[in-house]
Amino acid sequence: MFKIMTSMMIALTISSTLMMACTMISKKSNMDREKMSPFECGFDPMSSSRIPFSLQFFLIAILFLIFDIEIVIILPMIMTMKTSNLMTWSMTSSIFIMVLIAGLYYEWKNGMLEWAK
Repeated sequence: MFKIMTSMMIALTISSTLMMACTMISKKSNMDREKMSPFECGFDPMSSSRIPFSLQFFLIAILFLIFDIEIVIILPMIMTMKTSNLMTWSMTSSIFIMVLIAGLYYEWKNGMLEWAK
């Protein structure tokens, strides 16, 4: 019990010390228009320096992340097929695949997979 309390106190001390050091180091400077504006060879910028964010590319990126997570879940299912009950394994796999197909159908019907509109 003493070791646990000592470890917790050490962790609390280190984390609070780091938080205090970070707040002291990261003093915010005065932000004015000149410092916050983009610099283009001493002239005012011709156009906006901010590029508009494309929501379509964000949705495609999210779909790829979901696809990667699906692969991470499906691959171990193949390995556990030998050691588990075949009925339970097939029901679990079928339900998982049906949820994925329903999600794909939903994305397709809402037009999330179209590149140009």
